[in-house]
Amino acid sequence: MASNQEQLNTSQEKNVETEKSLYEKNEKLANTTESTVELSPRDIEARAEKARLEALETAVAVESKGVEKEKGHQTPTRRGTINKKERDKSFKQTMGNLQKELPVSSRMFSRIIHNDVVEKASDLIGNTVARPNAIFSGAFVAFILTLLTYTVAKTNGYSLSGFETIGAFILGWAIGVTYDYIKILITGNKS
Repeated sequence: MASNQEQLNTSQEKNVETEKSLYEKNEKLANTTESTVELSPRDIEARAEKARLEALETAVAVESKGVEKEKGHQTPTRRGTINKKERDKSFKQTMGNLQKELPVSSRMFSRIIHNDVVEKASDLIGNTVARPNAIFSGAFVAFILTLLTYTVAKTNGYSLSGFETIGAFILGWAIGVTYDYIKILITGNKS
């Protein structure tokens, strides 16, 4: 698939280079016809017609070579928006092609995690509970409060139960979620 794309890119680059060289030839011809006042209008028209024919022949030759190379590898051009059904079909086709290239264990893992139920659950959790700001603030507050609690407990001779870190994380997570939702209310976007 990559080699087809490379062939397509090289043929397009050749087409662009050929068009540039044709443009330069036409410019040179136009400059020579403008600079030669001695030529009759009939001669100027004949030269211009000859240049047009040469340009057309070259363009047709380049186009036919490109079509011959791309035969069988052309994708139909589509206009308009892509609906959900087409997007899902394309996704499944791409995932199928990629999974065929994976080793058996990775293929099975990929099929499990790209299952519709697992993906929807992951998206739901990622958009509600496991938001980045909530996780970050939970970890930050847990670190600071646990450090302070441990320092105070060590200084005063108290023993810790082990719930301090979990409780501090929950408090920090709640602060992070509150911050996210207030930000969404004010700005109106989730990013």
